[in-house]
Amino acid sequence: MKELLYKWEPFLKYGQRFQAERQKLIYRQGEKGRGFYYLSIGEIKITLLSDQGNERIINIVPPGMLFGEHGVQQEPYLTSATTTCPSIIYYFSDEAVAEIYTEFPDAASIYTDSLIYKFRTLAEIISLIDSPVEQQMAYYLVKLYEENGSATMNQTAFAKYLGSSRITVNKVIQKWKQDHYITLDGRQIIIKNIETLKAIANNPDI
Repeated sequence: MKELLYKWEPFLKYGQRFQAERQKLIYRQGEKGRGFYYLSIGEIKITLLSDQGNERIINIVPPGMLFGEHGVQQEPYLTSATTTCPSIIYYFSDEAVAEIYTEFPDAASIYTDSLIYKFRTLAEIISLIDSPVEQQMAYYLVKLYEENGSATMNQTAFAKYLGSSRITVNKVIQKWKQDHYITLDGRQIIIKNIETLKAIANNPDI
């Protein structure tokens, strides 16, 4: 994901800038698409509502990223997006994007790369929904590690991805600490064995 950060920055003048307070719904899963968005300041949580009515956080969008890319050409949004804090967002309609592509043809590849990344993440999350908690936790921790390029993760940020109870999550964290996969420094998770976590993410029986 790091290579996608701020790539859309040169085209912000074509978008509509607006401010959104905390817990503002930007778009809802299933509604008719209006275009896509760019997060300049703040944070966005992306949620997926299952057929059983269970809502799950599947991604946290940091500043510098597009979101809602699947809502172009009036296609329905596949997820919902809500701010977690006061945010500054740019909205890009289909007409605005067409203008950008006319003047800057290379911009299309930035959008496409971001859309592919989101589809890949969504597919992986859906495939893990019914998996053991430890496997899901390993997947998310590896995902954060790869996106942030750091072996140190804040437990609060990590917990945003997980739909399990704090007790269940803490049991796994303590187990990993005992097995020396991670260590803890206050609220920080420090990865000591990323390869084992990757293996757990792919095979929960390890």
